[in-house]
Amino acid sequence: MSTIQTISQRSQLPNFVATRNACKLCAPLGASIAVRGIEGALPFLHGSQGCATYMRRYIISHFREPMDIAASSFNEASTIFGGGECLYQGIRNVTSQYHPALIGIATTCLSETIGEDVAQLLGRYEADPENAGGPVLVHMSTPSYSGTHMDGFHAAVLAVVEKLGVQQEAIKGRINLFPGMVSASDLRYLKEIVADFALTAVLLPDYSDTLDGQALDTYNKIPAGGTPIAAIRSTAGAMASVEFGRTILHRKTAASFLKAEFGIPAHRMGTPIGVRETDAFFHLLEIVSGRATPEKHQSERGRLIDAYVDGHKYVYGKRAVVYGEEDMVVGLAAFLAEIGVIPVLCASGGESGLLAQSVAAVTPELEGKIVVREGTDFMSIAEEAQQLAPDFLIGSSKGQSVARQLGVPLIRVGFPIHDRIGGQRILHLGYRGAQQLFDHVVNTILECKQQDSTIGYSYM
Repeated sequence: MSTIQTISQRSQLPNFVATRNACKLCAPLGASIAVRGIEGALPFLHGSQGCATYMRRYIISHFREPMDIAASSFNEASTIFGGGECLYQGIRNVTSQYHPALIGIATTCLSETIGEDVAQLLGRYEADPENAGGPVLVHMSTPSYSGTHMDGFHAAVLAVVEKLGVQQEAIKGRINLFPGMVSASDLRYLKEIVADFALTAVLLPDYSDTLDGQALDTYNKIPAGGTPIAAIRSTAGAMASVEFGRTILHRKTAASFLKAEFGIPAHRMGTPIGVRETDAFFHLLEIVSGRATPEKHQSERGRLIDAYVDGHKYVYGKRAVVYGEEDMVVGLAAFLAEIGVIPVLCASGGESGLLAQSVAAVTPELEGKIVVREGTDFMSIAEEAQQLAPDFLIGSSKGQSVARQLGVPLIRVGFPIHDRIGGQRILHLGYRGAQQLFDHVVNTILECKQQDSTIGYSYM
């Protein structure tokens, strides 16, 4: 029987499922971004060279910065007999060429499928006296068939904290902040907010400089910036951990690990997009710091509320399709609901099992009006969106073809953004981020009305 016949017969089975233009990326890609947010660190994939090339392409086209990802470069023999020697040679090569302080070693589908015991291999490597004094080696298990790029991202952050977070000396005014995969501008803004409350934070990861740096006269193989390794070691002595993400509450994360292992209070909350979710974040900072929210941020909140009033007549009752990483979708749904837009479809390629209840928790006023789909792809999103008649889509560049098919605008947020400049500088979080998102949504709606009008409005 030919392959074509086999595929044809399988496709007719009622339980046959195929992913058509996935609404997610691979786990090692997320791990690579997280590792890039650590000072002096280099991402390393244990698998084929092609995986590293694919991920570099995606990351570079979003951040518009150089991105080196090393690989053990499996060949046919290592695929059959194991890639231990490829791993050792790869570590030696990048150590001599890059002199990293830390190497984050993420597994790929290939090394995981053959059952490679990476932890044992790394233990053997570190026990060899010839390798003494080398970089810190952190192993993270990230096969793509077991999750999305967000799963890989969180797995990398957890692995780094488990390996390094051992210093228990209490540090007054210090918190751990695990924001998830947000933009470089979001990270800079979070540091500003924390400082305004007279707190210091171990922000992990912090790629605000390493993936959004300045123009330099010379090329640095490992760019300056990132969370210092010494700071990561001190996470076990923080006053508290703050972690964003409603859909990761069921899993072991850096915050839950530090709570279980060292008793560090873990405050796990929604990604602060929009007024209500940001209010919760600022209220927590008030409790932890013992200080009131600074006037600067109260003023920003007041201006945001005023903008909501000004633009309400343009957005009320509009319908949106929201897609992307699960916690970004939840945050955007919360924001849209409070400005009067109905997120008629909330979709993600993630499969936490918590997306529907998380969306419901942040949009109580829209019960019964939102369709939630997890583990989905863009073909399914397009098919369902056709029936829901949205006014716009909001998500990454990967939904551009769906927006084009539906004849509605796409508001680009999140990751990846390949077809516009500045994806790494989009601000999503806090009152300031909500202000920028609100202006973008309203102006997009006004622009469409203006362009489609036979009158040609000049005053809106």
